[in-house]
Amino acid sequence: MGMNKNTVLAWATFIMILMGFLLIGLGIYRYADVAGWGFSAVGVGFFAIAWVFNALKGRV
Repeated sequence: MGMNKNTVLAWATFIMILMGFLLIGLGIYRYADVAGWGFSAVGVGFFAIAWVFNALKGRV
């Protein structure tokens, strides 16, 4: 099974979305104090990077 650039970007997007959900979930449920805001902000950042990876599919 060969992986081309689009497949790599698709897997990277999928992993980044999973990590974003995980970090936001940690921020909401595990760390309810100030650290939760940081975890949630980083999770939203992961979503932004995943969006960019998804936009690059087919263009690279």
